[in-house]
Amino acid sequence: MSYLAYVAGFGVAVAVFLWLRDLRIFYQTGLPGYRTAAYRGVLYTALALLGFFVTSLAEAWEFLGLGLVLAGLYLQGRVVRERVWHDEGAIQRFFGKVERTKDKSSRKRP
Repeated sequence: MSYLAYVAGFGVAVAVFLWLRDLRIFYQTGLPGYRTAAYRGVLYTALALLGFFVTSLAEAWEFLGLGLVLAGLYLQGRVVRERVWHDEGAIQRFFGKVERTKDKSSRKRP
């Protein structure tokens, strides 16, 4: 196992963090863009995890595994989301802190 497995593991950790952040923001706001991002985040995190396993278990295919991890991160960033932050700082954005929507049923969902 080379050092590239640690790079792939860090990429998987980032993918999981982004997926859980989208899930949390959807739970708090009910916005349909974050719902889509949370659903697709499951698939993209699984793709990144597959890339980690390929990188760590097959030394001949470690660049293919890193490519799968990077593809998962790239695709996760391509999902269109609504703007939820206005005047929050970097730390609040990092942790995904947004205002809660009390009445989520009034929002139009696809």
